Amino acid sequence: MAKCPAVRKLSKEDGVRLGIGDFPNFSVTGSITGMRNLYYGRDALLVRCGGFIYHVGNEGAYHPNTLTRGESIYYAYAQRP
Repeated sequence: MAKCPAVRKLSKEDGVRLGIGDFPNFSVTGSITGMRNLYYGRDALLVRCGGFIYHVGNEGAYHPNTLTRGESIYYAYAQRP
């Protein structure tokens, strides 16, 4: 089975600037594996910002030559672990 994309980190200031609060989220005390299995799918792109983890999209779910707003946050702004 393919490996899940890593949870990336984003500073609070960048989160506010980029409007990360518009995306569905759960507390950092929640289970990442459980949320992927029950709601988001194994290819979910997750970004940790402050005390929450935000679901900003799914890998390869949209047109392959364009990035959605959530994908651009994940790939261009969020830091790798």
